[in-house]
Amino acid sequence: MMIDKTQPAAASIAPEPAKKKKKRGLAIQREVAVLLAMIVFNLIFTQHFVSLQTFNVNLTQVVTIVIVGIGMTMVVATGGIDLSVGASMAIAGALAPMLFMNIEGPLGILLAFTLPILAAAVCGVFNGFLVTRLNVQPIVATLVLFIAGRGIAQVVTDGSLQAFTNPAFQWIALGKIAGVPFQILLMLALVALFTWIVRKTLFGKYLLVTGGNEDAAYLSGIPTARVKMIAYTVCAALAGLAGLISISVNSSSDANVVGLGVELDAIAAVAVGGTALTGGKAYITGTLIGALIIQLLRYTLLAHGIPDAAALVLKAAIIIAAVYVQRKRG
Repeated sequence: MMIDKTQPAAASIAPEPAKKKKKRGLAIQREVAVLLAMIVFNLIFTQHFVSLQTFNVNLTQVVTIVIVGIGMTMVVATGGIDLSVGASMAIAGALAPMLFMNIEGPLGILLAFTLPILAAAVCGVFNGFLVTRLNVQPIVATLVLFIAGRGIAQVVTDGSLQAFTNPAFQWIALGKIAGVPFQILLMLALVALFTWIVRKTLFGKYLLVTGGNEDAAYLSGIPTARVKMIAYTVCAALAGLAGLISISVNSSSDANVVGLGVELDAIAAVAVGGTALTGGKAYITGTLIGALIIQLLRYTLLAHGIPDAAALVLKAAIIIAAVYVQRKRG
């Protein structure tokens, strides 16, 4: 008989031990040291590195990776993985232009921001259902939408490029507040919000305990299936938001390329940021730092004439190295 893990008993979660806080601090310090070393290298050897344009370009290019990485961190913390985030981006990116180009005025803009993110969230619910109800392995469950999701986006758009110019919609990516791009402020706000959720809320504690030992968590009264469902839904919704930012930057939506390969970047950012891919940990600020390291690595390679294709190989190597380091630490 299958145990229903959605119905909790009474449970209490102890505060985070000081030892764990210290370990988290040391992990973040290591990532910061790597980032600073790369910055120093570029200051010495890379021309035109010290400029406002270089700073803005690197930060804006990392925004979508960080936003998707936040959701990926939540899923990985439960012991899972989500390979379908790129497809969720493509679905949201395909729906938004259809709404604001066919519905005029503020209503069209409002729907273009809400319905695509809700559609992406539905993808997360689907992933969560396969994982929690049908007991499908996360990598297999999310592989379904990894393949079919982009096909859905292509069917919705009939495989054609949707070009547009809509300042009201594109403000999410091109707007500025006090000279700072709004998308950067949004990214930082999400990092702060989810850092607080993971560290200070009951759900955050449930998330980590579920990933650390799911059976023990359930026996302690934690609704582990519900926790996983929320994690996958949040991950997909954040991917949908990242999809809106992506098409806003490019002034076009192409279901063939929106979100393509972002799952590798997000997983790499999570791994480099110190979140164990085996679950039980979630370092949101680490994911931000990991994404910055990956972006700066790519920038450094391009600045020194190394083809962008080499970055793909290095990303894969980084994931392997990060997993190896995590195992040694464990």
